[in-house]
Amino acid sequence: MDVPLAFVASPTSLLKRLLVGRPFRSDRLQHTLLPKRIALPVFASDALSSVAYAPDEILLTLSIAGASAYVFSPWIALAVVVVMLTVVASYRQNVHAYPSGGGDYEVATVNLGPKFGLGVASALLVDYVLTVAVSVSSGVANLGSVVPFVATHKVMIAVIAVVLLTAVNLRGLRESGTAFAIPTYGFVIVIGGMLLTGLIRVFVLGDDLRAPSADLVIQAEHSVTGFALIFLLLRTFSSGAAALTGVEAISNGVPAFKPPKSRNAATTLLLLGGIAVSMLVGIIWLARLTHLQFVEDPVKQIVSGPDGYVQKTVTTQLGEAVFGSGSILLYVVAGVTALILFLAANTAFNGFPVLGSILAQDRFLPRQFHTRGDRLAFSNGILFLAAFAIVLIVGFQAEVTRLIQLYIVGVFVSFTVSQAGMIRHWNRHLKTERDPEARRRMHRSRAINAFGMGLTGTVLVIVLLTKFLLGAWIAIAAMAVIYGLMLAIRRHYDRVAEELTPPDEGRAVLPARNHAIVLVSKLHQPTLRAIAYARATRPDTLTAVTVNVDEKDTRDLQEEWERRELPVPLTVIDSPYREITRPIIGFVANTRRESPRDVVTVFIPEYVVGRWWENLLHNQSALRLKTRLLFEPGVMVTSVPWQLASTANKNLSRLDATLSRGPARGPRVVPRSAPPSDAPPVVSVPSGEPGGSDRG
Repeated sequence: MDVPLAFVASPTSLLKRLLVGRPFRSDRLQHTLLPKRIALPVFASDALSSVAYAPDEILLTLSIAGASAYVFSPWIALAVVVVMLTVVASYRQNVHAYPSGGGDYEVATVNLGPKFGLGVASALLVDYVLTVAVSVSSGVANLGSVVPFVATHKVMIAVIAVVLLTAVNLRGLRESGTAFAIPTYGFVIVIGGMLLTGLIRVFVLGDDLRAPSADLVIQAEHSVTGFALIFLLLRTFSSGAAALTGVEAISNGVPAFKPPKSRNAATTLLLLGGIAVSMLVGIIWLARLTHLQFVEDPVKQIVSGPDGYVQKTVTTQLGEAVFGSGSILLYVVAGVTALILFLAANTAFNGFPVLGSILAQDRFLPRQFHTRGDRLAFSNGILFLAAFAIVLIVGFQAEVTRLIQLYIVGVFVSFTVSQAGMIRHWNRHLKTERDPEARRRMHRSRAINAFGMGLTGTVLVIVLLTKFLLGAWIAIAAMAVIYGLMLAIRRHYDRVAEELTPPDEGRAVLPARNHAIVLVSKLHQPTLRAIAYARATRPDTLTAVTVNVDEKDTRDLQEEWERRELPVPLTVIDSPYREITRPIIGFVANTRRESPRDVVTVFIPEYVVGRWWENLLHNQSALRLKTRLLFEPGVMVTSVPWQLASTANKNLSRLDATLSRGPARGPRVVPRSAPPSDAPPVVSVPSGEPGGSDRG
C-alpha cells in the first residue's frame, strides 16, 4: 500500500524516534529553580563520586614503595583536604561575583581576555570527556568487585553504559531533583553508615576488623628512598587530588538556584566540601584500621595470598570488612557506589553540551553545537562527548588508574586560571570602590582567591612533574589541539563574515540577463516538466542541453524532439570519451564567460523516491552535476522534482500526471534565443575533453 511522502518513515527516522522520542516544541524549554537540598545532589554528584576512586589512587600509588608506605596515606589525605577546602572557599567568591553561571570560562574571558578563556574552555572540554571515561570505568570496576561477569567484560559494559547515558540525554532528560537526590543521598548515607559502623565496631566494641587484603604479603616494585620517596609522595598527592574534580560544577549552575542565588550556591559549596572531606578522611582512616592493601600491579606485587585472589576496590573491601562477605549490605555498597559514578558521568553530559553551545555562540566551535535537537537537548555536543569518551574507554581498556593520569591536568588548569581571573576582577573593582566595608570584603575575597591560585598552581606543577610521562602529556596535547582548532574556527567565521558583509551604500546590481539551460538525458515526463517550469520563469534565453555518449540514443532523442515540435532548441554536446559532467560544466562556463554580467540558471530534472534503496539507482549524475555547478560563479542550480509512484498515493499520482503533461497547447511563446521557425534546429557542440564515463 502506497503512503504519502509526508507520512513515510525511513528506517533511520524510525530508529531515531525509538531512541530519542517525538520532538518537543521550543516553548517547552523551561528551567526549574532548585532549593539547596535538591541542588546539592544535582551539582555535587561529580565531586562526591570522586571520593569513590581517589582513595584507591592514593593507596595503589603508595604500594609502589611497599606496604610500609601506607603509613603516609593519612598525611596525603590531609594535604588533599587542605586543597579541597581552599578550592571550595575560592569558588564561593566566584559564585558571589559571577551569579550568571558562566563559570571558569566567563571569569577567564572577562578578566584575562579571550585567549585565556579559550585555554580554560579547552581544559574543561577535555575534562568533561575524561569525567565520563573515568566515572564510568570506576563505576564498572566497583560493580565488578561483586559481580564477576562485569569484571570480565568491563570494557563492553562501560561502552554500553555510555551508550545508554547518551540515549537518555538525547531524549532530553532534565536534571530532575528526585532522579539525582535519591542515588546521591543514598551514596552519602550508605558510605557514611559503613564508616560509622566500622569505627564503632573498632573503638566501641573492640572488634578486630580486617580487610580481605589485610593478610596479603606484597613487595615494593622499586626501592624508594630519599628524593625518589619525595617524588612518590608528590605523585600520590597528585593522584589523590582527583577528589577535587567536579567542585566547579556549582559555579556553572548558579542560575538554577532559588533566590538568593549566590548565597544558596555558596552554602551548597560549603556543604559539598564538608561531606567530601569527611568521606575521604573516613575512608582512608578505616582503611588503615582494617589494614587494607591496594596495589598497582597485583600479579607482580602480591607475593603471598589466597589462591585466585582478585583485587577489589577500596570501598568494596571496606564493605566486606564491616558487613561481611555474604551480607546484602556489601552489594548495596557496591551498587550505590557504581550508581553515583554513573550519575557523575551524566553530569558531564549536561556540562559539555552547554559549554559547547556557549563556545559555538562565540564562534569558536561549529554552529551545529549551538542548536538544540528534537528533544531540546544539545544533541551534537552529546554525541561528540560520547564518541570521544568511548574512544578513551576502549583505548585504555576501562582502567581507572591509566585514565586518571590524564584527568587531573585539565581540572587544575581551569582552577588556577579562574583564580587568576578573580584576582584581576577584585583589583579592577577596588580601583572604583569607595565604601570601606565593601573594600574590606573585596580585600578578603582577593586574598582567598590569591591563596587558592597559589595552591592550585602548585598542585598543577606537581601534577605536570609527576604525571607527564604517565599520560598527562596526552591531555596537554589534546588541550593544545582543541585550543588551536577553536582559534582557527573563529578566524574562519570572522573571515567569512567580513566577506559577506554588504556595502554600506549602493543597491545590489541586478544581472543583465538570465540564460536558462535545461539538462536532458531523454525525453520523458520529468524533462517536459523541467522545460515547462523553465519557460514559466521567462528567461532571456532558453536552451535544452544533452550529451552525446551514444549515437543511437542521441538520434532517437533528436527525432522525438522534432516530432513533438517543442519550442525550445536542443543543443547536443559531443563527448567522444563518454563523459557527462565535464562537457556540461564546460558548456555552462562558456555561456557565463561570454556575458560576465549575466547569470545562468541550470534546471535539472530529478526523481523523488520513496524507498532508500531507490536512491542508489537514480539521480547519481544529477548529484555530481549539482556538486560541480555550485563552484561555478554566476550559476544558479534549480532542481525540478518528479515524484515516483513509491512516494505518493493514487490521487497524488494523478495530480502529478496532470501537472506534467508538458507545455500547454495553444500559442507557444518562443524564447528570444530560439530561431523563428516552429521546430528549432538541433545544435551540435563538439567536446574533446578526455575522461572516463560517469553516466548513471
